[in-house]
Parts: sequence; structure tokens; C-alpha cells
Amino acid sequence: MPAAEAQPGAPRLPTYDDVAAAAKRLAGVTHRTPVLTSRTANARTGATLFFKCENLQHSGSFKLRGAYNAIAQLPDEARRRGVVAFSSGNHAQAIAYAAKLLGAPAAIVMPHDAPAMKIAATRGYGGEVLFYDRPTEDREAIGRRLAAERGLTLIPPYDHPDVIAGQGTAALELFKETGPLDLLLIPLGGGGLLAGSALAAKALSPGCRVFGVEPEAGDDGRRSLRQGRIVRIPAPRSIADGALTTHLGECTFPIIRAEVADIVTVSDALLVETMRFFAERMKIVVEPTGCLAAAAALNGTVPIAGRRVGIVLSGGNVDPAALAGYLA
Repeated sequence: MPAAEAQPGAPRLPTYDDVAAAAKRLAGVTHRTPVLTSRTANARTGATLFFKCENLQHSGSFKLRGAYNAIAQLPDEARRRGVVAFSSGNHAQAIAYAAKLLGAPAAIVMPHDAPAMKIAATRGYGGEVLFYDRPTEDREAIGRRLAAERGLTLIPPYDHPDVIAGQGTAALELFKETGPLDLLLIPLGGGGLLAGSALAAKALSPGCRVFGVEPEAGDDGRRSLRQGRIVRIPAPRSIADGALTTHLGECTFPIIRAEVADIVTVSDALLVETMRFFAERMKIVVEPTGCLAAAAALNGTVPIAGRRVGIVLSGGNVDPAALAGYLA
């Protein structure tokens, strides 16, 4: 595939140099999350799997990486005025937490149906939560309006070069620990984690094939890759609440189109099965969205036998009551 290039007038696309710079910026701020292995998973798949546990990151997901990297680079005056974001939960928590660390006020636009735990955590980190109706209202338009009315800087959940670069540091750490890999599987919503991870893979493990994994009900990424353009879909419904985006971004899509081998989907039933595997076999809590890539690996959606495979577990923010219901 051709290298990712921004068209005239398009936003700046990040490079691996931006990912490496973000890693230095995040040193001592984010956890260098563990990479776990499982003999049971290896035997089941015939592969050697390396799970990058971003479910154990500050604020419970990889999102802090991009949020902090973006806010940290704002001019002092812009940081004092504050930031605004829109998110179903993990980016919301990350923005609130990063803003608190950096002394910036934060307003977050969240859907009414966001998980209660994610809403409570966002408020607990000091974020101002403003609700919208997912099926009928445009969260991006609300975010832009608040930015204009209050003089805030909008930090979107995925379509921003500094956010993408920050997210890519999870894969950077994975490659630094494991060495070259044959395959890298990444959960996919709007594409920030996938795009950043693809940049890291290209630089640190050039022979590695990168796959995005999204919920069956929200296959806009797969359609976009097949059609060579950003495809927009109605708001999807899935238990993978962190991946219920309706389209890829103007920054993420060119990188994904150039650097990602394929995008596949998995069902909600497979996500529940994968959550159970992590709880029972590896004794860790992974939210449905965080299980996307692992579900594809463990159930043969992507052929991996005989390969060294990296898998990012993107988050662990699931309500205990919901988790109990899934695993019952």
C-alpha cells in the first residue's frame, strides 16, 4: 500500500517520530503496562500471543496516552482556558484525568447511555459532564459549539495527530518488550489506536501485518478500507461501547488505508466469551471493547497459527454489575 499522505488542505498526519516524542513526554505519567502471556491461549491458537494490558493503565484504558500528549502540548493560555471533548467513556475519563494533572478545566460531552461507572469516574477526575442523545444529536457539533462559546480547545477522541501519536506509544512499548512480531491485532473504533499502532509497527517491526478489529454492528472501518473512502454508518448498537463510532477520521483513515493489512469484525457473543476467558484463565478484567482484538485471535477470525502475535487489550472499564451479567 502507498505511504499515508495528507491531501492539500487536510490535517497534518503524525509520523513515527511523533509517536517516539510522545513516549518521552509520557514517561513517568502513564504506566508502562505489562505484557502477559497465556499457555492456554497459545495452545488454543497454535500461536505465541503477547497481550498488552492497557486495561491496567491509569484511568483504565489506553486513552490517557493520547489525551495527555495532546493537552501537554497546548500553549499555556489555551491550557488555562480549558479543553472540551466528546466520548462514550474512556476518552472522557482520560481527558478529565490528564486535564487535572496539567491544571486545565475540562468539559466532556457524553451520551445519556454511557456506562454509569465511566460517568462517575469522569466526574471523579474533575470533569464537567454534559449529556447528549446518541441517536438524535451530533456530539461533534456540540463539542465544536462549546469550544466556540467558552474559548475551549477541542480534543477529539481519535481524529487528532497528537492523540494518534500518544495512542501509538502502547504498541511502541509492546515492540520494545517483545521484539519483532508477525501480526499485531488492535481494537478499532475511530482509529486512533489502530493508526498510531500501525506507525509504531512500520518503524519497529516492518514485517508485521497490522489488523483492526471492530464490532460486527459497527463495521464502518471495514467498509471504508474495502471502498477506499470514509464510509459513515448510523449509530451502531453493541456491548463494545467504546467502539460505537459512525466513521473513521480524516487523520486516521489515510494511515489505516496505507499501513493496515485488513479490518475484521467479531460478534458480541464472542466478546462475552473472551471476557470470560480473561476472568477465568488470566484473572484480569477486560471490558467488551478491550476484548475486540483478542476475540479475533482466540476464535480464528484472523489466521494466526505458528505466528508471534501482539494483541492490545485496550481497556478494563466495565461496570461490576454488567460484568457479572455477562459472565453469569
